[in-house]
Amino acid sequence: MRNREHSTSTGGSIGAYLLHRAKPHMPPWLGVAGIGVAGTGAHLLWADSVAAGVGLTLSTVALTGATWWAGRETSPQRRLHSAITVAAGSAWMTGAALAGPLTGILPDTYLMGGAVLALSWNIRMALRTSEGPVTGSADKSLLEKVGLAKAKIGRTEVEPNRVTAALALEGGEQTTDDVAKALVRIASALDLPQSAVRFQPDPDSARRGDLVIVPKDMLTEPQPWEGPSQPGASIMDPLVIGRYDDGSPLMVWLPGDPAAGRNAQHFLVAGGTGSGKGDTALNLQTEILSRRDVIMWLSDPKAFQDFRPLLPAYDWAVEGGAGTEAMVEALQHVIPARTGWLGKHSYRQWTPQAAEPQTDPAHSCRPDSTACGCEGLPYLVAWMEEAANTLRQLGDNAFTGIAQEARSAGCSLFVSLQRPSYDQMSTSTRASLPSVIALGCDPRDEGFSLPDAVIDAGAHPGAWGNRRPGYCYVVAGGIDPDRYASPARTQQFTPDATAVMEMLAQWAVRNGASADPITAGAAKAVVGNAYTGRRTDADETGQTAVPDQTDDIQTGTLLDPEDAAMDPEADLPAAQQGDDTLLFGQETGRKPSPEEARQLFTRALDEFEAAGQMVVGPKDFMDWCDANGYSRPWVSARLRDAAMEGRLQPTTQTGRWRIVPVLTPA
Repeated sequence: MRNREHSTSTGGSIGAYLLHRAKPHMPPWLGVAGIGVAGTGAHLLWADSVAAGVGLTLSTVALTGATWWAGRETSPQRRLHSAITVAAGSAWMTGAALAGPLTGILPDTYLMGGAVLALSWNIRMALRTSEGPVTGSADKSLLEKVGLAKAKIGRTEVEPNRVTAALALEGGEQTTDDVAKALVRIASALDLPQSAVRFQPDPDSARRGDLVIVPKDMLTEPQPWEGPSQPGASIMDPLVIGRYDDGSPLMVWLPGDPAAGRNAQHFLVAGGTGSGKGDTALNLQTEILSRRDVIMWLSDPKAFQDFRPLLPAYDWAVEGGAGTEAMVEALQHVIPARTGWLGKHSYRQWTPQAAEPQTDPAHSCRPDSTACGCEGLPYLVAWMEEAANTLRQLGDNAFTGIAQEARSAGCSLFVSLQRPSYDQMSTSTRASLPSVIALGCDPRDEGFSLPDAVIDAGAHPGAWGNRRPGYCYVVAGGIDPDRYASPARTQQFTPDATAVMEMLAQWAVRNGASADPITAGAAKAVVGNAYTGRRTDADETGQTAVPDQTDDIQTGTLLDPEDAAMDPEADLPAAQQGDDTLLFGQETGRKPSPEEARQLFTRALDEFEAAGQMVVGPKDFMDWCDANGYSRPWVSARLRDAAMEGRLQPTTQTGRWRIVPVLTPA
């Protein structure tokens, strides 16, 4: 009795186990059986009906198409397998309904084909798991690990070194912000660097987007500079400065293009020490200077350390200090002059045609001519290297007006500095520089360089620091926004590049654009010899040597506060026997009268103008005061008087004055 009970119990346990193991594999076989029953029943109803035959045929096509459409978010193999199964089953049922299930080859195809289809689904299930039924795909397992269990991966595009997968999140429970927060965990799960995984949200949906994975960093090996990409082309054509991590070229544009929906652009170039900012600047400048219809102004407080081979190619280059002050003043007056010329010649914005000689009879500039006869207006690029020094001297909004107005004047501004924080650059200036090349930096400075949306999409220049020089993210018009979070790397300049840069500079002198009368005339009218004499006292490279300038900028009103309360005439020097000190060429053996002292001050201004220093303040006269016994309050009073007489004009900085050229008095 006990043995029989044991046998029954054992038999029941084995049967239950087998039934449990067989259950997951039963649905395909039940489907085959159901098709057989359905085909037999349909034959009894519609064997002689032509309309039923047409309806069943159309139903077969429609059902197969619906299966293919419904499987668009599954894997290609599963989608194809499902469509074949539905097509075969519905086709057999249509044949059985019209001709009978036992007619011709229908019985054989039912037995053999049905068994093959059912077994194919059993095999598919067995291969997906080694122990028990499948509870989720590999994609599902990955998403579960990173906290996106309810998300679905749909269409997947596989390119060389790039995988793009459509991601659909659970409606009402997840948003694209959840994906942005999970990117670093996805990179960890895939054992990839953080910059290799990014997310591109769908602008029309808060729960859809594309997950982009670049498994191999193709930027590890630096790409040596190979020379300009398009020598002699227009500045309207793209500037090629490097490549993206998938191997495609990194290109930027400067002038606007209405056909492409792109505005003219100013650039912020930001990166910490050792991030490759110098090579990035050389990539950009060699591309710019190799174009036929552009001129370039450069301010570089580092004495042209990186750019010396290119010096002959610049229209105007200064080393900083008062030279940069003069350049900024000139830009503020050149921009409206250029805008006026473009408007007069019916250009809503700069185009390559504006750089050609103007011959349109409708815009004749000469009363005795039937054609315009004007020279063209080349594009203007103003580059402010190590701009933190300039911003400290001129104020954190020194470039605001220039940046806001220059686009319509055919001018692009480049501002390069290490840390574009708001204590160095005003929010207005930063807003006027929306295009940015962000190199490696301190992780805390990422938000100063890149928009939050680009950082959320996976861009993290702080992960590089100074360990990967040349690596960068580029946010600019003309670039697909999906590329904003894609790492790129600029080309590397080796010592061998120096000879090529020198040849490029000589080519630019012979074949590049020269300053047009409008730009040169406006600069001359504002800063005089600081611009017209920029090549007269040239060094061996052909570039102007800028006089030493102090970096100290005096603050105050028309008179400096510390000078205003003092009597400017109180300390004129007394005569000393035997004193033969020269006051700008005049011997002083007696105390000069106030009028004579003012004349000497006027001669001092002439000396500054002749030397090309067109922006001055009390500090610039300190050596002269020390040598001749005059005081800062006296100098401040003379500066005020000269301004009232039209010899000086106030700048945007208190305590600093622009010398009005003698030939163009105010």
